[in-house]
Amino acid sequence: MINDIQIGPLTLHMYGIMIAIGYVSALFICEKRAKKRNMNTDVLYGIFWCAVIGGALGSKILYYTVNIKDVIADPSIILNFQNGWVVYGGIIGGVLASFLYCKIKKVDFVAYLDLVLPAVAFAQGCGRIGCFFAGCCYGRETTSPLGITYWQSDFAPNGVKLVPTQIYSGIGDFAMAFLLMAYAKKEPAKGRVAAGYCILYSIGRFVIEIFRNDYRGEYGPFSTSQLISVFILAIGIVMYVVAGRKREND
Repeated sequence: MINDIQIGPLTLHMYGIMIAIGYVSALFICEKRAKKRNMNTDVLYGIFWCAVIGGALGSKILYYTVNIKDVIADPSIILNFQNGWVVYGGIIGGVLASFLYCKIKKVDFVAYLDLVLPAVAFAQGCGRIGCFFAGCCYGRETTSPLGITYWQSDFAPNGVKLVPTQIYSGIGDFAMAFLLMAYAKKEPAKGRVAAGYCILYSIGRFVIEIFRNDYRGEYGPFSTSQLISVFILAIGIVMYVVAGRKREND
């Protein structure tokens, strides 16, 4: 798989291109859906930038936490911005930053969370395609005809057939995005779209982790992301139930 595209003196990385496409697509989707719901797009733009900055910080912080031994051994890792991004850290950081922004602006955080998360899932799908080209987040060795082999990756082992976990993750993310947007059209109780994201993503991530083979931190038989998935799943279920009860009481 080729990640770098050379155009004269300029080198374009497919991973970066797909991340950029994901961000732009997410903003476009959110803006279109916000206008249909008569929601404030200025607030949406504020949330977008808070999510970008908070997501980047959260992603790097979780990466440093999981790889603290490597960071202590080589502090220069902290200044390496080409890799070392953890999706769950980005999600948590982005949500926290957006929550603080909504509190300051005194707007309904949950309503905007329902609006934004389906687009986040779509952006994640784009990001996973980027991972596929780069070779990061790679899967275990396999003899399946569906396996893929890298020859020029700086991350995945080259010359070995691997489970294409990035593709499976991307398909799941895109499917989740469209499912959540279709569900939102049925006007469920406020908070249930966000809850659906938490439930679907956590289950999918827990399962895909079984087939991944890159180091992501481990606690006993589970990876860091699997443990986080359990907590996110619990949060999603609670959100779904509470949202339904609130509608019944209104």
